[in-house]
Amino acid sequence: MRNKNKGKHGGQGGGHASGQRGGQGGARGAGPGPRRSGQQAPKPGRQQRRDEPRQEGRGPRRAPPRDRPSQPPRPAPHQAPHQAPHQVEAESAPARRGPRGEGGDYWLYGRHAVEAALANPARNLRRLLLAETPDEALARKLATLRLPLGPEVVGRAALEGTLPPGAVHQGLALRVEPLFQPSVQVFLQELRDRPAVILALDHVTDPQNVGAIIRSAAAFGAAAVLTTQDHAPPESGVLAKTASGGLEVLPYIRETNLVRALDLLKQAGFWCFGLDASGEGLLTAADAAARSCLVLGAEGEGLRRLTRERCDRLVRLPTRPPIAALNVSNAAAVALYELLGRAS
Repeated sequence: MRNKNKGKHGGQGGGHASGQRGGQGGARGAGPGPRRSGQQAPKPGRQQRRDEPRQEGRGPRRAPPRDRPSQPPRPAPHQAPHQAPHQVEAESAPARRGPRGEGGDYWLYGRHAVEAALANPARNLRRLLLAETPDEALARKLATLRLPLGPEVVGRAALEGTLPPGAVHQGLALRVEPLFQPSVQVFLQELRDRPAVILALDHVTDPQNVGAIIRSAAAFGAAAVLTTQDHAPPESGVLAKTASGGLEVLPYIRETNLVRALDLLKQAGFWCFGLDASGEGLLTAADAAARSCLVLGAEGEGLRRLTRERCDRLVRLPTRPPIAALNVSNAAAVALYELLGRAS
C-alpha cells in the first residue's frame, strides 16, 4: 500500500535547512518484545425546592503537587553512553497501566499485519476470514500457527464487503481487539537501565504516516513510539496495514500530556532531540546519548512551542534545495538510521 504523504511538515520532519554532514549519533536502542460525577447535597438548614434544578458537583479537588526534590544533573550527551542513566523519580501516584486502544474491535487486513497479529500472544482474536482460494504459501503459514479460532472461508466479494472500500486485503482479514499499551511510567519500569531510542510524535494525525513511522521504528530497533491521546490516530486497520506488523512488536504509547511524558523520560536519563528546520546543528553532528528521544512534529506545523522548549536540543537533517523538506515518516526513517543504523 502506498504511504500517504500529507504535504511537507515544517517542523521536525520537514523543512530542514541544508548543511554539511557531521558526526554520527550514538548507541543502539533495545526495546521490549511483542507485544461520577455526583450531586451536591443541599446546604444544612436549606431545603431544595422542587422546581429548583439540582447542581452537578465537580468532585473532590486534587491536592496541589508536591515540591519535587532537586534532580542530579544529567550527563552531557557525549558522556551518556559511558554512564548509567538516572533512575525514574518516584511518583506520588502509582504507575498505571495504559488503556486498551480506542474504538473497540476492528478489522486487520493484509498478510503482514494479519500474520503478525496471529503470532502475537498478547493479541485477542475474534474472527479470521479467508478468501475462497487462499494461496498455498498462506495455507502453510496458517498451518504452523496454533490458532485459537478456525478460519471462516468466504467469497472474495463478501470479504471485500466487510472491509473499508479499497482495502488491500490479500485474501485475508482478522477481527481483533486493540492491544493494551503501557503508560510511559510502566514502559520505563520495564525498560530498567537498558539503552534505548524512542520516537515522540507531536500531533502527527495521519494514520498512514504514523503506521510508516512504527514500521521504521521496529525495523531499526527503536524501543517505542510515543504520541498524544488526542490529535493522534488510534489503532486501526489502516495504521496496522501501513505498520506491516510493527504494531505487534513495538509499544504504541499514547499520553494525554506529551510535555509531561517528555519530563518523565528526561528524569530517566533520556536526552530529547527535536527535529526542526530551525535546529542549530545537524542530527548527524549530535553526539546522541545512550538514551535518546527523537521528537517530531506535525506536517506543516512542526513542533509546538512547549514541546520545543522541553527538547534538550533542536537538530535538523542535512537536506538540500530544491527539496529541503521531507514527509514526517521519511524524516523519521532517516533520523532513525542516523541514530541506530550507523551505530550497527
